Amino acid sequence: MSRQNRISKGKQINPTFFIFCEGETEEQYISFLRAKYRLPIVIDAKIAGNRITSNYIRNYKSGRVTDPKDKTYLLYDLDVPEMLKKLESIQGTVLLSSNPCFELWYLLHYQDHKTEISSAECNKKICLHHKGYKKGIFDFKLQQKLSEKQPNAIVRASKLVKHKNPSTQVYQLIKELEG
Repeated sequence: MSRQNRISKGKQINPTFFIFCEGETEEQYISFLRAKYRLPIVIDAKIAGNRITSNYIRNYKSGRVTDPKDKTYLLYDLDVPEMLKKLESIQGTVLLSSNPCFELWYLLHYQDHKTEISSAECNKKICLHHKGYKKGIFDFKLQQKLSEKQPNAIVRASKLVKHKNPSTQVYQLIKELEG
């Protein structure tokens, strides 16, 4: 019998999602998504903060294995007015802004919200739905609720006007992960 050479099907490499964010709340949520979707997500939280630049991102990636399919996201709040202009100037990234704060994304899991809101008001409203909520704490009960109510949050967030108060584009990342 002759041996047949096996033809390699080639490996399909999943893209890495580089997500640069500014706070613990965002970092905890992205860690949750990494575990939920089992994808290679690299998080860089708080290290750059407001100092995030194209050079910072380029230097961060220079020591890592990258692929053209990789995606880079900026997960930032727009509670500081000049931040939007700065973030939009960073080439090759997808801006996932939340205005006024990331917690708006959590709030949209529980209720629709279309009027301007402050960060403090947003946190108070989350506490009405999730007793004992504290910024940066992502307990199992909150994980369950957010997973369960995620489709509602996606619909609600997609109806808001980008970069205005209130708005969040976190749903775009979820769609990409589920895609």
